Formats: sequence, structure tokens, C-alpha cells
Amino acid sequence: MFGLFGKRPVSSGNSAARVTLETQPDVIYAIGDIHGCLDKLKRLEALISADAAGIAGEKLIITLGDYVDRGPNSAQTLNWLAKAPPDGFKRLCLRGNHEALFLQAIENPRTARNWLQWGGKETLLSYGIDSATFQRMGAKSQLQVMQGMVPEEHVTFLKSCPIMVGVGEFLFVHAGIRPGLSLAQQRDEDLIWIRDPFLIKDHGLGIRVVHGHTPAAEPQITSFRIGIDTAAYDGGPLTALKITRTGDLGLLSSEMTLN
Repeated sequence: MFGLFGKRPVSSGNSAARVTLETQPDVIYAIGDIHGCLDKLKRLEALISADAAGIAGEKLIITLGDYVDRGPNSAQTLNWLAKAPPDGFKRLCLRGNHEALFLQAIENPRTARNWLQWGGKETLLSYGIDSATFQRMGAKSQLQVMQGMVPEEHVTFLKSCPIMVGVGEFLFVHAGIRPGLSLAQQRDEDLIWIRDPFLIKDHGLGIRVVHGHTPAAEPQITSFRIGIDTAAYDGGPLTALKITRTGDLGLLSSEMTLN
């Protein structure tokens, strides 16, 4: 089902695939930044399963990155996402900037200071590592701790996450794209880090970019982008965008209730 069209390195030093879907699924649910909020993810997935129960055909969940840091259950969230998706669904998990920072810290703890400032302390704690103790260690001890406490399955999962998914008239990335450049010219760093000018300027590619990364009180919907990071780690809901094969759009929230 999924075809790859090229790989380039991201700042973590690990290559990240760019994926295009050969055919558009009957329904896609894109989920915004999770940041260790596993309870909200589970509630949202239950809502998605209920919403899709009457839809025949292929169903896909795309998570837009930032599974770790800031929230309380980063390690547990990776456990969850590395497992099979809900019944009847396929799932694609994109890489965000926090995954890139985490991979850097695992492979080279000398870079961990930057990651810790971006929410890595909470991720360490989810693996049973006290951040204050960790910061007092030498680089060799930090490397041993990280590689001893973070399961290889998590590292493999994070490295497998693509950085872009294209399907029909929609493009899914973590942060956005740089206006004025073709998709082939987009740098991986922009795909996981950019805010302005992407947020305020039409990229001109005639597609709609679905992204997270920049939190807002409610989803941001324009003619050229749809932002669905609603700050789940900071008390907001976890949001999903529903896209049908016909292009109809809908929104689901972890704060909704099942009927």
C-alpha cells in the first residue's frame, strides 16, 4: 500500500522516509501532538473506532509526531504506538522534532541538555530515570543509562517513523513546509521545526498541509493548512482530523463522549 520516494537525513543523524499513498483510504484520522498523554490518546482512539464503525473500506490513522516529552507517560505512549493499531485500521506514525531530539540524546548524551530543556525531563522520568541525577553523570554513564533504560524496540520504532506522508490533495507533516519550495526541495529540519512563514503564508503548492507542532486553543483551518495541535500536555484536548475519500472534513476530540 505504501510507497517510499526518497530519504534524507534529519538533524538526529537518522534517515527518515517520505511516504506517498498509492490510493486514498476511505477515511483518514490524523491525530495531533500527544506528548505522553496516553489516557487522552486511548480515549480518542475509542472515539475514532466508534466514529468509523459504519464506514466500509480502508481506514488509516496518521499520528503527526511528538509522542514524547512534557506529558507524564512518554515511554508508555511509545509502547502503545508500537503495538497494533485499533481493529480495522492501519496506522502511520510520523516523526516530530521531539522524537528527533530524543534520538539524538539516546545516541549522544552530550546533546541531552537541549532535549531536557524541551521536555525531556518528563520523558526520563517515564523510564524511571531522575533527571537531576542524570545531569550530574558523565557522558559515558549517561550513555549507559539511556541505552540501558530505553528499550531497543522504542529506538527501532522512532527510527522507522517517516517524516512526510502525501495522499491525494493532502500532505501530513509534523510542523509544516517552507513556502516557495517544491516538496522535493523541503528540508527535513523545516518539516519538523518550521512555524513562520508557513503559518501565515500560503505555500502555493495547491495542497492542504495537515500538521501539529504549533499549539492553539482550537484547530486552525485555512485553505492551505490545518493545524491540530491543541496542547494536550497543557490541559487541552487531543484532537483528530477526519478526512473522507470524498474530501469531507470533521473533528474529534478526546473530551467528547461516546454516545
